[in-house]
Amino acid sequence: MTNEELTELIKDISLNVFHKPFAHAGIFNARLRTTGGRYLLRSHNIEINPSSYEKFGFKELEGIIKHELCHYHLHLEGRGYKHRDSDFRNLLRETGSPRFCSTIEARAKRKSAKRYVYACLSCNTNYVRKIRMNTERYRCGKCAGKLSAAQNQ
Repeated sequence: MTNEELTELIKDISLNVFHKPFAHAGIFNARLRTTGGRYLLRSHNIEINPSSYEKFGFKELEGIIKHELCHYHLHLEGRGYKHRDSDFRNLLRETGSPRFCSTIEARAKRKSAKRYVYACLSCNTNYVRKIRMNTERYRCGKCAGKLSAAQNQ
């Protein structure tokens, strides 16, 4: 699906569900990682995460568009368009729009965080850290023994 087809789909949903025109652009944005879509306040465009469409199909895409159109129409009307506003929640209910989209396992693509393991030379207590530390500067919390870097995980 292209951006032009997405814009046409958004216009159709806007007219059929909200009975109001959508006069801006719908854009696929692959840089969105943790959300299915977003409404841009300045340009009034709606951005959609293409992976949510690919992974969950048309029904999910339609739900995301309806959710973002709730933000769109309420913002243009000067009413409460934020998630916590009662106007927004009421419009979600009236239009059958979802409050949340399906989870997009975005963090799975990222590298797993490095882990650093340090061991006390006296009592053999292990310390697992996300950030490297200077073993000359720190001591064991149990026995105040000297620390050394163990194998990294």
